[in-house]
Amino acid sequence: MAKVFLDTNKVLDIGLGRRPEVKDWLDSHRVFISPLSIHILCYAGKIKVPDKRISQFASEYYLVNLTEKVLGKALGGPTPDLEDNIQLHSCADADCDYFLTNDKNILKMKFFGKARISTSLPPDDSF
Repeated sequence: MAKVFLDTNKVLDIGLGRRPEVKDWLDSHRVFISPLSIHILCYAGKIKVPDKRISQFASEYYLVNLTEKVLGKALGGPTPDLEDNIQLHSCADADCDYFLTNDKNILKMKFFGKARISTSLPPDDSF
């Protein structure tokens, strides 16, 4: 069982129903997200709260606290995009094995800390 962090674009794929099958191949892993991703999901989906679907969605993942420490690191990089940096540093803070994203610039990094950056998990389950 791997610790997997989902970048916001992956959260939107699942939460907005663009690629709900992504959730299926995550079921046997511990999946982490940033609270920022829930905010962006509500904004992008024009979802007003309270909303039971969003509460249920958020409860299905481990949330990584957005702390002063994470923000401080994010303000220093590694990319010029603060939101991307918050996601990457949240992944590192949770000690995740994988950072899943569709972001082409982040994918070029290959790794952040110990986390392998990829669009999906490897086919074998040898974590």
